[in-house]
Amino acid sequence: MASSPGGGPRTRVHVVSDVHGNAADLARARDGADALVCLGDLVLFLDYADHSRGIFPDLFGTENAHRIVELRTARRFEEARDFQRGLWAGVDRATAIETAVRKQYAELFSAFPTPTYATYGNVDVPPLWREYAGPGTTVLDGQRVEIGGWTFGFVGGGLRTPMRTPYEIDDEEYAAKIEAVGEVDVLCTHIPLEVPELVYDTVARRFERGSTALLEAIRRTRPRYSLFGHVHQPLVRRMRIGSTECVNVGHFASTGRPWTLEF
Repeated sequence: MASSPGGGPRTRVHVVSDVHGNAADLARARDGADALVCLGDLVLFLDYADHSRGIFPDLFGTENAHRIVELRTARRFEEARDFQRGLWAGVDRATAIETAVRKQYAELFSAFPTPTYATYGNVDVPPLWREYAGPGTTVLDGQRVEIGGWTFGFVGGGLRTPMRTPYEIDDEEYAAKIEAVGEVDVLCTHIPLEVPELVYDTVARRFERGSTALLEAIRRTRPRYSLFGHVHQPLVRRMRIGSTECVNVGHFASTGRPWTLEF
């Protein structure tokens, strides 16, 4: 722990989200901090900035990846699914994806520093995490933990969307996890609260799904901070809701830099 100007101990926590395969920077993400917090999306299925990176182009090539991005960006989700069905024909999809995800998880979880506190993103596969998380990594979802005298609550996953990513859940299940966490100093989630400026992605040119249950909980319980990721290029990265500082901690896959919380 660092020292405060008055001489007392201070705690420094580094926070990352949307790692998407960036194991090299993840291994250094805790440097200078007492703990690392990860808000999910470890898997890189398809890099929208570089269509040659990810599970999909590894299997089907960059040109097909470019077409999928083009269709999804235009919100032509049914066409995108039809196009993918043709590519997957004759391929054991479940086995191919699990093999690729396991390869990424082996590298990423071994890169996690100690201690790390992590929750799932919408593209993660929760059942596999227990196989790869080492003793220095604490996985939390609908749970809380104390770090440096402050209480941190964690809620993972995303809400249902036309993208149909692996860990999307119903609004009611998500709200129940928010309720289970209760009053905390820092509320850590993968997705943001449902505020237009926080959920709009300026590059993808679309509104991502945020949580109204999260927004209501923030107004009701007033945590010091609400930390999240998911929206890679948000219109607004930070705003106050009442007494709560709401922060998108950034797209770690592209920046390689954690967001810092010191208290």
